[in-house]
Amino acid sequence: MTKTYVMAVSGGVDSVVLLDIMSQMPGEIIVAHFDHGIREDSQLDAEFVKDLANKYGYRFETRREDLGPGASEDLARTRRYEFLRSITQENDASLVTAHHMDDLVETVAINLTRGTGWRGLAVLDAPDIYRPLVRYTKQDVIEYAQHHKLEWREDPTNSDTKYLRNQLRQQLKAMSLDDKLQIAALVTKQRDLKKQIEKESQQLVDSTYNTYNFSRYFFINIPKAEALECLRAIVGSKLTHPQLAKLLHAIKTMSLGKRYEAGNGVLVDFTTRNFSVELLK
Repeated sequence: MTKTYVMAVSGGVDSVVLLDIMSQMPGEIIVAHFDHGIREDSQLDAEFVKDLANKYGYRFETRREDLGPGASEDLARTRRYEFLRSITQENDASLVTAHHMDDLVETVAINLTRGTGWRGLAVLDAPDIYRPLVRYTKQDVIEYAQHHKLEWREDPTNSDTKYLRNQLRQQLKAMSLDDKLQIAALVTKQRDLKKQIEKESQQLVDSTYNTYNFSRYFFINIPKAEALECLRAIVGSKLTHPQLAKLLHAIKTMSLGKRYEAGNGVLVDFTTRNFSVELLK
């Protein structure tokens, strides 16, 4: 059975190089481009990627949203991935992005700057995304493009220092390859640790689970860090760390018969000894 890939192509050098590499491999490719509408001329990127897809003989999918020049990087990323995942699901495909080693290092730096917890160091680990370039540096990508005489478009917002990533990118330019490799190795270890913690947290949750109820006593008496991980095992990624902390406080203090709205469709009902969780779509 032929494998189908949804290629996220912005028109920049990273995705242009990845598209060229993927074109040499077996499989069916759908070129997907999200036009965020942040720049007035962003439609030119969409036209460039459409022409590129036609050149390779691939199907082209796009969506435009007028997010406007004031849109945050996080909003643009969220909307982009919603589009990419919708195309991926519709076609029973695998999502492929052009993240490379420098992207990984930059993401670690961003999370550290924002005061991340330990999870913020296990970056670029979404299980539904394939990242073939993550072992290669930005310089490797540029050299490939130059060697194969590929054309790409430069996004002027990549040099706009109002975005934190761009600020840090300038600071990280002097980082050696050895330092980047060490960070990449640490990220790999952190991902493995994350999987182990999630597995053990799920086992703890299963031990306190009884007929759709969880023991309040259990969550009250274990250390806070472990309690938060166990709550994450129950609600998944629906709640942020601060929301999980507030939910833990509610578990310790809410009275019989009360309902607590933790956010993002997470509803919690309390008895004297237990609590139950309802996850709305």
